[in-house]
Amino acid sequence: MARRDDETRAAVRQAVSVSVATGLYGVSFGALSVAAGLDLAQTMALSLLMFSGGSQFAFIGVVGAGGPGAAIATAGLLGVRNGLYGPQVAPLLGAHGWRRPLAAQLTIDESTAVGTAHPPGPAARAGFWWTGAGVFVLWNLFTLVGALLGDALGDPRRYGLDAAAAAAFLALVWPRLGGASGRLARVVAGAAVVVALALTPVVPPGVPVLTAAAVAIVAGLLVRAEPDAVRASDEVPVPGGDR
Repeated sequence: MARRDDETRAAVRQAVSVSVATGLYGVSFGALSVAAGLDLAQTMALSLLMFSGGSQFAFIGVVGAGGPGAAIATAGLLGVRNGLYGPQVAPLLGAHGWRRPLAAQLTIDESTAVGTAHPPGPAARAGFWWTGAGVFVLWNLFTLVGALLGDALGDPRRYGLDAAAAAAFLALVWPRLGGASGRLARVVAGAAVVVALALTPVVPPGVPVLTAAAVAIVAGLLVRAEPDAVRASDEVPVPGGDR
């Protein structure tokens, strides 16, 4: 019981640190959204309803260039990845009733990473819910701050806020990249990076990210299928073996 409580507390601490790092970057989105021509209500609607940083930045980037149709398509492509997290997160949460749509809204990169970084059970659930709720509250709060202050902030990237969320996410996955067990993860990550960089100059925004995710999915399916094939071969009866 004490160990379980320690794991849950560790998950909550991790969730809070990730929420703060990610939420602060909302200042950048709020300022850039207003600069792209959206008003305060539109900016807040994106953060409250879309609630997907990559999709939001892609949307305002394309809208700022004068392409509303392309902005919707680009944001949608980037948002597809959140749907891919569902099959992984749902068994950890066991959410029912009104918690299911709430969990769907809070299923983002950060909440998935923190939740799956801990053993299934209370720690995983605490990591997911605390991260999802923390990022949601702080992201929207700092989006409001950025939208209200606007040009007074200058370029938020000079404060390092653009790197804060990425650094926090890297810290989450780093332990999984070490040792012999992390060799496959390193290979898959390298392949995904190569594919994304190769496609970036020639395909619309969002497609490289989805293609890189597809590399990881295919690798996972192949690795999972290999042990199944080995077990099946072990179960083939040997002629005369049961006589």
